[in-house]
Amino acid sequence: MALWMIRSGKNGEREALDLEYNLAIVGWEEVPDLSTVQSREDLHRILQQSYPLFKANTLSNYAGQLWSFLRRIETNDLVILPLKTRPFMAIGRVTGPYAYRKDLASIPLHVRPVTWLKEVPRSAFSQAILYSLGAFMTVCQIQKNQAEEVVRGLLEKGLPPPHQKSDEEISETDRMDPEVLALDQIRDFIGQKFKGHGLARLVAAILESQGYHLVVSPPGSDGGADIVAGMGPMGFGSPRLVVQVKSGDTPVDSKTVLELQGTMKDFQADHGLLVSWSGFKKSLTPKELSKHFFGVRFWDGDELIRNVLSSYEKFSKDLQSELPLKKIWTLIPEDAEE
Repeated sequence: MALWMIRSGKNGEREALDLEYNLAIVGWEEVPDLSTVQSREDLHRILQQSYPLFKANTLSNYAGQLWSFLRRIETNDLVILPLKTRPFMAIGRVTGPYAYRKDLASIPLHVRPVTWLKEVPRSAFSQAILYSLGAFMTVCQIQKNQAEEVVRGLLEKGLPPPHQKSDEEISETDRMDPEVLALDQIRDFIGQKFKGHGLARLVAAILESQGYHLVVSPPGSDGGADIVAGMGPMGFGSPRLVVQVKSGDTPVDSKTVLELQGTMKDFQADHGLLVSWSGFKKSLTPKELSKHFFGVRFWDGDELIRNVLSSYEKFSKDLQSELPLKKIWTLIPEDAEE
């Protein structure tokens, strides 16, 4: 048995279908049904027909990934799906062969059936394993740093203590996505350095950069409002905002949303912002959250980081020294994730 990573698209386009229908779905929508393909050479010819303008190296890369998806991944192999909607990894077990499904979406999809067993926070993995999971590719086998043993342990024994830095092997020859690696490092740093009340300070800095006047509640009991904020002179204008910040390791549920709505009424606020570092429970689907669009905004850890990056240059020098970041430019490979 082996451990594989299968991505759900650069922005998680296939994630909801993956989890709802117990599938691992890859892209390459232009490629026809591959059920009858018997060799990698046959697959390469099909890819040449599907992508006549693509370079040979790109086609070879695609062929390697699709061949793994078709033939190398075996029943009972383990699969990791990095989630885009919350800072978790879904772990599953492959239950059958490749299929070409026409009943799931407006276009046919290449799928493998998977039983999704568990979701674990990204913080449960060491930086070295996260590095391996930061590959550019949609489909790849994860072999280094005892990753398979770690995943089996998570399934059998639950979450380990918070990981410490180690000397685990990181190969410089692996083709990793620097954006994914950078975001993992930033997420790990914020998770350690801005726990508890510190995360509320970070959210407050973002809102200040957007022009809000605000008050941050001191650590401890806050009456349901970690931050109250308003626009205009002295914050007396609209919109008036109430913010709850949850920095724990547990995703929040609908009860927390109801509590925030009650606090909004108590403070006569126009809108609410719920920040949950560990995201939201599966019952709070994107469709369910969208029902609150005109009243409440929801930030998970990834959305918080996006707002940190967009506001960073307006942060105070003191806060920038607590969270030292710099902007870099990097090339995007032609054969990046499908």
